[in-house]
Amino acid sequence: TAAVTSPAYDRRIPRPALAPPVSYGLDIETDTTVDGLDPAVASVVAAAICSDDLAVVLDGDERELLVELDTILRQLPAGVLITWNGSGFDLPFLHDRATHLGVDLGLRMALDPGIGGRHEPLVGHAGAYRARWHDHRHLDGYQLFRADVGATVGLPCGLKPLARFVGLPVVEVDRGRIHELSERDRRAYVASDAFLARALVLRRAHWAAGIDQLPESIGS
Repeated sequence: TAAVTSPAYDRRIPRPALAPPVSYGLDIETDTTVDGLDPAVASVVAAAICSDDLAVVLDGDERELLVELDTILRQLPAGVLITWNGSGFDLPFLHDRATHLGVDLGLRMALDPGIGGRHEPLVGHAGAYRARWHDHRHLDGYQLFRADVGATVGLPCGLKPLARFVGLPVVEVDRGRIHELSERDRRAYVASDAFLARALVLRRAHWAAGIDQLPESIGS
């Protein structure tokens, strides 16, 4: 059985000198009983959204999960949606699953060949995307750190290694065995990753420079 180690969070994350716009961390987990990297066969089994005063984990029926996720994002004040490799994985994965289930999301994406990826592109896609979701712009924390920290200092820019490096609490689990986690542990894991993505970005004094801008043809 997959094990999870969940530390107690210290949410007193240092703030930049200039307060950024309202921001929301987002992360998803997919079905690892099949190929969890292929949206043609794997469903979204959990999603988490967090901010200073919000911590929501969604699971259960996939269609209801997607509808509720979209509803929450539509109702939240406009801000910045922060993911980690969301340009290449989370957002196109959510898009494909919503299309498969006939769910109309307020997610708009534009393929950008200039965005580098951590791995091969998601199955069925040619690369990574710039995106908006309703009134929220998107910031991919991985791309932000990869552009300078990874390139100049040589630090690993995976979410967990970077979080450990700066002393943030990390929930450990075998990603290939998500299906073996209890409901409680799976919820703790997806919530942790949403929290870490947002916390790492908020530590960056010049973080706003990485906010995605969609082409005019996609809308504003």
